[in-house]
Amino acid sequence: MSACCDHDHRHDQPDATGAYRRVLWVVLAINAAMFAGETVAGHWGRSVSLQADALDFLADAATYAITLLALAHGARWRARAALLKGAAMGAFSLWVIGSTVAGLILGNLPHAGVMGGVGLLALAANVTSAALLFRFRGGDANMESVWLCSRNDAIANIAVIAAASGVWATHTGWPDLLVAAIIAGLAGSASVRVLRRALGELRQVSPAPAE
Repeated sequence: MSACCDHDHRHDQPDATGAYRRVLWVVLAINAAMFAGETVAGHWGRSVSLQADALDFLADAATYAITLLALAHGARWRARAALLKGAAMGAFSLWVIGSTVAGLILGNLPHAGVMGGVGLLALAANVTSAALLFRFRGGDANMESVWLCSRNDAIANIAVIAAASGVWATHTGWPDLLVAAIIAGLAGSASVRVLRRALGELRQVSPAPAE
């Protein structure tokens, strides 16, 4: 990980910013579509991990929308946007933890076939998004938070696919709940990382106190 105050000034150039904006619109559309599809599949398949992943797609779509707005503003505004996204990622982590606890209490058995099929589709969507965003990962906290979202989602989708195999093999909901907990951990870890870097960038751009 680069230092908190590092910036890749190539992304401040008009051509780079224009390319980044076009990529953001593409991944925004991908994530919005996957949120709608995975929400239906998660409820139908009684899968906590799919429902958690669906909400993550919604959070990512909001992240990309905020980032598009932030591109038109200065460093202070971008750092504040990153703070908002970091807080949203932390809130998402808490929501998934609550859903996991509810799943433990209810003891629902997820549909392994739905989990596996939708997990593969979600993985393809997130790998595509991560690949498109890869060359922009070295920018400020705002750019890094976008890259972390897509990277974490791809990892989570692999875990969902593995959980589907576990549910099928054991005929229990434990693998589904375990993956939901892993997704919560990834979101919480990324939240702390983004918040720390954004706070560092805010301190860097804050005006010096009057003497």
